Amino acid sequence: MFVNNVKRVTPIESDHGETVYELLGAASGGSQAHSLAQVVLAPGKACLKHYHPTAEESYIILSGTGRMIIDDVSKSLGPGDAVAILPGQVHQVFNDTGTDLVFLAVCVPAWTPDNSVFLD
Repeated sequence: MFVNNVKRVTPIESDHGETVYELLGAASGGSQAHSLAQVVLAPGKACLKHYHPTAEESYIILSGTGRMIIDDVSKSLGPGDAVAILPGQVHQVFNDTGTDLVFLAVCVPAWTPDNSVFLD
């Protein structure tokens, strides 16, 4: 049995205000077919606009509120909201509030750095 905890994971911190804790996946272990990460997006920040050529990705918002754009369609998101992102769909998440936006991200197949294409 593989059990991981966000407190034991070395976070990946980006220059644009995103902190990623990969809990399961290619780099952290425990899963071969999918990856699971907890993502914290700081107030006033956004992830980079990108897409995944082969991975399908799902988010579920744990806390905070934000805005997501997928292929130029924008939606507000809050706790309990889940969103599916198909391979090739260009997407970006924004935190326009004063508190952290925290969500889980699942990728199938498991996320690897070569499966993200950044557009900005």
